[in-house]
Order: sequence, then structure tokens, then C-alpha cells
Amino acid sequence: MEATKTDEIQLRHVETDVLIPKMMREKAKEICVEKVEAFNHCCKDAGFLMVVKCREQNAALKECLMIHYKDPAFFEQCKQEYIQEKLEYLRTGVATKNRKQKLPTSM
Repeated sequence: MEATKTDEIQLRHVETDVLIPKMMREKAKEICVEKVEAFNHCCKDAGFLMVVKCREQNAALKECLMIHYKDPAFFEQCKQEYIQEKLEYLRTGVATKNRKQKLPTSM
């Protein structure tokens, strides 16, 4: 029954064109974390010359990210995750980011 719920849910234009792609970008950055770190490290070391000195790292990062941005299966995976989060919000009234926040260890 849960699978039918996600298939039946209607998504707004902003969800399919903005929110799900945003989720895809965030997840792709997590997947390509080594390339992100290499590019960031290069930029810190190169300073103003980063445009010239970090071309290789930038190209590797872009390639890694684009593989995921253009993958229809990755879009579908993120879409289903978004729908699950939306359904959970509708059920509980608590946004995902608020549920995932850690409670303070000391008061």
C-alpha cells in the first residue's frame, strides 16, 4: 500500500523542477566528496590563480556531478525519497530537517 501512495502523489512544478534537483545536487556532492574536497583544497592553495591551476580538479568534479544529474534512475531515487519525506511531514507536521537535528548534550 505504501508504494501506491508514492505513485499516486501529485508533485507541484516547483517540487519536480527545483526541490528534487536541489536534493540531487546535495546527494551528488556527497557521492563525489573526494572530488569536491580535491577542488576545494586546490582553490585554497592556489588563491587568485585557482581558475588556471585547478582546471583538472574542476573538470573531474563537474564530470562526477554531471553523471548523477543526468541519470534518470538517480532522479527517480531522489523523487521517491522526497515523496517519502513529504508524506512523513503530512503525517507528523515535522519537517525532515527538524527531525534530524541533534538535541543539545548539555543544558
